[in-house]
Amino acid sequence: MADTIYYPSAEVCAQATVQEYDELYRYSIAHREAFWAEQAATLGWYKPWQQVLDDSNKPFYQWFVGGEINIVHNAIDRHLSGATRNKLAIIWESEKGQVRSFSYHALNREVCQFANVLKSMGVRRGDIVTIYMPQIPELTFAMLACAKIGAAHSVVYGGFSVEALAARIEDADSRVLITADGGYRRGKPTDLKSIANEAMQRSPSIEVCITVRNNGLDVLMESERDFWYHDLQALPIASPRCETEVMSSEDMLFILYTSGTTGKPKGLVHTHGGYAVYTATTHRMAFDIKPEDRWWCAADPGWITGHSYMVYGPLINGATLIMYEGAPNYPYPSRWWQMVEKYGVTILYTSPTAIRGLMRFGDRWPSRYDLSSLRLLGSVGESINPEAWRWYYDVIGGGRCPIIDTWWQTETGGFMVCPLPITPLKPGSATRPFFGNEVGVVDDAGNEVPVGEEGKLVIKNPWPGMARTIFRDPQRYAELYWGDYQAQGYYKAGDSAKRDQDGYLWVIGRMDEVLKVSGYRLGTAEIESALVSHPAVTEAAAIGLPHEMKGTGIHTYVLLKTGISGDKHLEAELKEHVARELGRIAAPESVHFVDTLPKTRSGKIMRRVLRARALGQDEGDLSTLEE
Repeated sequence: MADTIYYPSAEVCAQATVQEYDELYRYSIAHREAFWAEQAATLGWYKPWQQVLDDSNKPFYQWFVGGEINIVHNAIDRHLSGATRNKLAIIWESEKGQVRSFSYHALNREVCQFANVLKSMGVRRGDIVTIYMPQIPELTFAMLACAKIGAAHSVVYGGFSVEALAARIEDADSRVLITADGGYRRGKPTDLKSIANEAMQRSPSIEVCITVRNNGLDVLMESERDFWYHDLQALPIASPRCETEVMSSEDMLFILYTSGTTGKPKGLVHTHGGYAVYTATTHRMAFDIKPEDRWWCAADPGWITGHSYMVYGPLINGATLIMYEGAPNYPYPSRWWQMVEKYGVTILYTSPTAIRGLMRFGDRWPSRYDLSSLRLLGSVGESINPEAWRWYYDVIGGGRCPIIDTWWQTETGGFMVCPLPITPLKPGSATRPFFGNEVGVVDDAGNEVPVGEEGKLVIKNPWPGMARTIFRDPQRYAELYWGDYQAQGYYKAGDSAKRDQDGYLWVIGRMDEVLKVSGYRLGTAEIESALVSHPAVTEAAAIGLPHEMKGTGIHTYVLLKTGISGDKHLEAELKEHVARELGRIAAPESVHFVDTLPKTRSGKIMRRVLRARALGQDEGDLSTLEE
């Protein structure tokens, strides 16, 4: 655990909306329902709730029971009568340099047109529409259009394979698919429609496919099933006026599929009311959102980060959000920094994987651009290595921008552990729980482990943004997330963690990413952080393989910084470096120098693939692999 503490400047503290953490946190725990009722009251409701929390059927909690709401009423409709009406809602740029922007007024027009097109295709309240698109504005319009008319959306990341798309369509039993002819990535067009066509052959439930023209590819369109969106948009059916459907607080807003190490993908169900309250509150408080902010969440809407903090949270809070279709280092490693300067981005929220990838190219690329507009930075997706944290803080933030390091999951809907801008920071720690949340580090029996010892991360209370169930599999939801600590009523996060003497949480990694070496438990994240702290290394992955003496031996894979070559001498140096950083027990058996690591499209390293390759075993489902 890092000893250095980074304190926010007096200027940052003076500008912060939330000036004090401890007292408000104590209040939010002692009066949890009152706290969340106060936050919910900042949103627009058609009908007030009768009960804040219904916990009569644990673990199937319900929030704001009896209330009527629609998340789109809060993300768009209520902004149309005030100063926000003509404010920019979305600024989009493509890898090729195309730029499109939409005010809240224009966003409403686009969403209403899309909603009316969907209605003309027979989409009704309660239907589930599958969306498979690149990161273009129409993806956001489609999501919001579904929610506006009371249909749920199931967004499938636009890089997923035929198998992954078909499985998700089948599970959701979708009748309508929205896609695009293709996207762009690293200067090359991607052919999404061909993948969609093949998936639809395996998914007989699809009756209608609406395709957005984006990159001009010549694609196969099947008569009576396939429609070009631009053709439909030109028809009288695509009226720019559409009433927003009044929904119950607990009506389904979307399904988002997340895959584990085993079993079929889980369709997590989120609802209109609690999710709207939770995403808006966490976004507003953790990132201290101001009216003048230019917010850039560099995630894809195909993941929960994109749902919560690229689309819904920022729009509910009336922010201007940046969208970018393309790779962060194409055509040059300065692409992101160029955009920060061009658009005056004030808050950048991205993943440690992206940070490490850009750090690899050194300081000279960001140093060419004026990044002084930035006031806050954010991190999401996995624990950030202290070395990457410091580079992000010093080089990108100029030593003045607090890093809001967030721990949360698809299942939680929003931040569970994160600092505020006023929080003293320790590189690598997500610090302390967000308001209303009690987070524990416990043993197998559910007892808190001592300070500094590793345990299982649990959440001890319900929260509004929580997933309500796994679609069509409530038993799996109850067993998987609540079964281990049913007596205590704790939610099992599946991560291991430690708590330090200041109460700061250090997430070590997934429980399936904890290695037991000679009886000692070592997190892959700890080993990887030790490797990345060496000046030659930019990224690393650690796995455990059977060892005759130790039970498990540590084997590592590293990407070196540009211009550095790996050899036996460097391998020995890195083994010794890890031993110095973590102790001799953590020294790797081997260090392999590689050009790439197998990752999901959300940037998480697929260690099980490395393990399977090393053991000569079947690599299993690779549908979520980036390459």
